[in-house]
Amino acid sequence: MNRVAIVLAAGSSRRFGGDKLSAEFRGEPLLHHAIRAARAAPVERVIVVAKPGLDIDAWDGATPVETVRIESGALSESLKAGIAAAGDCNGAFVFLGDMPLVPRDMAAMLAAQIGDAFAAQPTFEGKPGHPVLLSSRAIAAAQALEGDEGLGRILRARDDVLLVPCADPHILLDIDRPTDLAKIEAGGEDMQ
Repeated sequence: MNRVAIVLAAGSSRRFGGDKLSAEFRGEPLLHHAIRAARAAPVERVIVVAKPGLDIDAWDGATPVETVRIESGALSESLKAGIAAAGDCNGAFVFLGDMPLVPRDMAAMLAAQIGDAFAAQPTFEGKPGHPVLLSSRAIAAAQALEGDEGLGRILRARDDVLLVPCADPHILLDIDRPTDLAKIEAGGEDMQ
């Protein structure tokens, strides 16, 4: 399979009050944790869609990390820019740059189970999480998104999305405010 991982990191971080993806979390920028999860996925390439000025260090290793810069922080524009950079691929994992504790084996679990489904998504106690694995059909459907709309509406409207139960609540954990980082650092990793 020719699959890529797309890490969305071009948001405005308004609720955080600044550049949250560069905020330190466990000794390194928050974004690096999401990139590491993406690199653990069964992919040939990792594409980080970032706003100008976001510092993304060079990565060594077998899975190349590419950066696409966009001005707009709209979710749909970020996703479409990542898909355009991916080119011809059979599937794409979508990771969010502000989700630092996604289990490293989650992407491989989705890949092993997707079959002919439109997409595969982990769930925790019935709530959909990340990453999401898009089939080639889902990638094509994402081209119709506009504004700050993600794939959630499209995925909820379909009956051919594979929902994979997961016991790890970190598939839901995103960082919106500095207090979220402080809570995790203080041992509140189970926040949802």
